[in-house]
Amino acid sequence: MDNGQERVAAVYRDQAQRMWRALFSFAGDPDIASDAMAEAFARALRDRGAIRDLTAWTWRVAFRIAASELRRRHTMTASFEDSTYELPDPVPELLTALRQLSPNQRVAVILHDYADRPTGEVAEILGCSRATVYVHLSQGRRRLLQLLEDHDD
Repeated sequence: MDNGQERVAAVYRDQAQRMWRALFSFAGDPDIASDAMAEAFARALRDRGAIRDLTAWTWRVAFRIAASELRRRHTMTASFEDSTYELPDPVPELLTALRQLSPNQRVAVILHDYADRPTGEVAEILGCSRATVYVHLSQGRRRLLQLLEDHDD
């Protein structure tokens, strides 16, 4: 295994589990999450010599692939209740609440708050300014709080 392949393997070992959960939270479909992550790492292996920040690059590419697949399927309203994938409680309520955010708010909250990606990287993925990311984060967090509080009543 060459040094570039080892770098990709190390990023995969370090990031794969968190990345898959974030992609699943975004897409609502385990197949889309798995396919997007696999394709991102396959591209990383192919282009490894030209990638400076491999971690940021794979996150960005995986989310772009997942978003593209969602647009292709026109399924931004997928239902978690129909999924056979088992998650521990209270995760289903959180996933259902995340699905009620706008796509940009959902990406911002998942990438920044869950995946711990910097706002500059989130801005690049969304194709907007850092200030706009802060707006998406603020509105998304506020909406999530409302939705999750309503669910507890």
